[in-house]
Amino acid sequence: MSNEKDFQQRVQRIGALVQEIESIADPAVRASTTQLVQLIMEFHGTGLDRTLEILANAGGPGMEIIDQLGRDPMVSSLLVLYGLHPDSLETRITKAVERLEPKMRKDGARVELLGMEDGAVRIRVTPGEHTCGSTSKALQATVEDAIYEVAPDISSLSVEGLEGKAASGFVSLGQLTTAGSASAKAPAAQAPSMAANYGD
Repeated sequence: MSNEKDFQQRVQRIGALVQEIESIADPAVRASTTQLVQLIMEFHGTGLDRTLEILANAGGPGMEIIDQLGRDPMVSSLLVLYGLHPDSLETRITKAVERLEPKMRKDGARVELLGMEDGAVRIRVTPGEHTCGSTSKALQATVEDAIYEVAPDISSLSVEGLEGKAASGFVSLGQLTTAGSASAKAPAAQAPSMAANYGD
């Protein structure tokens, strides 16, 4: 969907701008700019948190809406950024791999979640007998896109069984929020305590 592609491009642009902020020579301007970004994030995070709280207080129908928001790629990324996603990281990764399985089988390949530890995700892809170099690259991009879409907050993704470097070029949430020591604090400080109340 073009909207999702535009959204991803904007996220990548934000990452580049955060890096530019950290390279501002004037320390006063750099600190003020960083504080502005943090205050905007806090404002948005508080608003999102309150929105989910209102929905949760509405009972079953509200929880269904929260679940739908968690499945929407664009909204999901925002909820992850602010520590408000209704599913845990492990649940999001597991569901993504389950959704990948039939798609990979069509290409004669198999996908398996090997493990997750401290935000590092390991996945194995077993290519089909007739998998060539270009198909292998496409399989890797498919896996990376599927995982990063639901879990931009992972620290790393290792896809075993396929040759070649990372194919997607996706800017992970970690890259976005650790561009500098000051700006890295913004999302971490914005994991509201209400987040646990929206999950299972």
